[in-house]
Amino acid sequence: MANAPSLVLKRRLKAPPEKVFEAWTQPGQMTRWWGVTPHPNKPIAETDLRVGGRFRVQFWGQSGEHHSVSGVYREIVPNRKLVFSWTWQSTPERESQVTIEILPVNDGSLLTLTHERFIDEKVRDDHGIGWTYALDNLERLFA
Repeated sequence: MANAPSLVLKRRLKAPPEKVFEAWTQPGQMTRWWGVTPHPNKPIAETDLRVGGRFRVQFWGQSGEHHSVSGVYREIVPNRKLVFSWTWQSTPERESQVTIEILPVNDGSLLTLTHERFIDEKVRDDHGIGWTYALDNLERLFA
């Protein structure tokens, strides 16, 4: 998987690193921005925030389709960095990895999302669309 596709997205957020970290790790905060389309069913999030602990997020698409993604926390640096595996319930054989880095800046935080080890470019591009939508929601949460 040395040549596996990856993507990197960056966002400046008007919130201190502590608040951004909570948005990624606290279920009540995660459900406020997670998901790819507006839907009447609120996302469901579960976390066990420790190295080796699991997370799971469920949300619904515009047509009502159910999505469930889960993973294992591999590295946790409070308020600065999260590394976790990423596996869709529908394709458990396709594990990838997400790294979230949060740096303090003058007006808030700079978030860098790196998602790597995709099976191909189409899967990477599809995730890029989903992550862009989710990060738009996260940015609005802190506007």
